[in-house]
Amino acid sequence: MPSFTKKAIIESFVKMLNEKPLDKITIKDIVEDCGINRNTFYYHFEDIPSLIDEILRAETERVISEHGSFYAWEDAFIAAAQFALENKRAAYHLYNSISRETIERYFNRIAKDVMSRFVESLSADIPAKEEDKELIADFYKAALVGMALDWMNTGMKQDPEEFIIRLGALFEGNIREALERSAYSAN
Repeated sequence: MPSFTKKAIIESFVKMLNEKPLDKITIKDIVEDCGINRNTFYYHFEDIPSLIDEILRAETERVISEHGSFYAWEDAFIAAAQFALENKRAAYHLYNSISRETIERYFNRIAKDVMSRFVESLSADIPAKEEDKELIADFYKAALVGMALDWMNTGMKQDPEEFIIRLGALFEGNIREALERSAYSAN
């Protein structure tokens, strides 16, 4: 749990990011909004990019801990998309700034962890090759991250929950079938 001051810095930054683009926010703005001095900011964060990384790292950990179970890959992606929707302008400002790679890392971390766990759980009774399991998880991670980034690029207009649930229904069973093909080809 972050300290009171660290939490205030984060909340102030997110509030500002919902109001204006990243390149218009300074450390001076943040510390004035929080009522702290610059040294206090630097005690908690090296700079604004490290603040952004901390916010998204904490959100990634939250999503994975709450939705990382093998039966809920869709829930994890819905939660990640909900965070972006709840902070739509902030996410849009980050996505359209020099910190776009931070958003990409956010989706990649969630996707990699969730899909790796999901594939591993499905393969519990299937003797699939380890390299095939990793390949399958990486393929679905790349597809899901690409779709998430396209969704952000088009203004996050489509309902992510509806889309992700539909995607899960369309691809139901495909991962298990790929694992079974791996096991069959190993023999």
